[in-house]
Amino acid sequence: MWIVFAFGSALFAGITSVLAKCGIRKTDSTVATAIRTVVVLLFSWIMVFVVGSQSQISEIGGKSWLFLILSGTATGASWLCYFKALQTGDINKVVPIDKSSVILTILLAFLFLGESVSLPKALGIILIGAGTFLMIERKQTVSGQIKKGNEWFFYAAGSALFASLTSILGKVGISQVESNLGTAIRTGVVLVMAWAMVYVTGKQHLVKEISLKEMGFILLSGIATGASWLCYYKALQDGPASVVVPIDKLSILVTVVFSYLVFGEKLSKKSCLGLASIVAGTFVMMIP
Repeated sequence: MWIVFAFGSALFAGITSVLAKCGIRKTDSTVATAIRTVVVLLFSWIMVFVVGSQSQISEIGGKSWLFLILSGTATGASWLCYFKALQTGDINKVVPIDKSSVILTILLAFLFLGESVSLPKALGIILIGAGTFLMIERKQTVSGQIKKGNEWFFYAAGSALFASLTSILGKVGISQVESNLGTAIRTGVVLVMAWAMVYVTGKQHLVKEISLKEMGFILLSGIATGASWLCYYKALQDGPASVVVPIDKLSILVTVVFSYLVFGEKLSKKSCLGLASIVAGTFVMMIP
């Protein structure tokens, strides 16, 4: 049954990107991130009460609190970058870069946590890296000149970098904390950070200007994220992490399919080759 939850996690994670894109066509991405985080926080605490770990909050040590807060801050930065990249770039280009965070995570885990890099992991890194490179294509303007679209790329790269830091800091932070409780605490930090960014940039008045349609998509994207997390942690609870995590990363396939159906974004032959390379690299990483 755990494998059903693992694929459910990938399905909802893929849908999240599409719903979020629908919700930020006219809405500022920072404001949208702050709103959807409220929904995600609700789901996180539901999971805490489902597993009954709420009573453990008083047992969390100072070191764990520090790294959970740092991890939450990195998560917030990653989300802000990710949704800004989605707002200014194509989903099919933003998502592969964001998913490449798995490469940075493995490298950082090797450098700072002393985790070994097996041959399958090394091969997976090469395949995912090559696939990501192939999926980043230059856009052409009407005049036929190349337009790089640097803005979305840097935000997507920032999203991947902060997502990697989230994993490393989070691993240290939840070493002695129940994972769902740690996730809920981190999400609380993200919520504070997201709304702080809204007020620092003076965008709080934009909340009233959000159309009902886009507000609906923003809330649905938050629900999809929450559903993805519930499935993900249920799968991790019952199944092996070495299989669950790579399956979750296959959400890129869901994103590609829905971005084609909803936005008409098509993949070139080069991008298809890149996608195949990313999927192959993900499956290789399942090898123990």
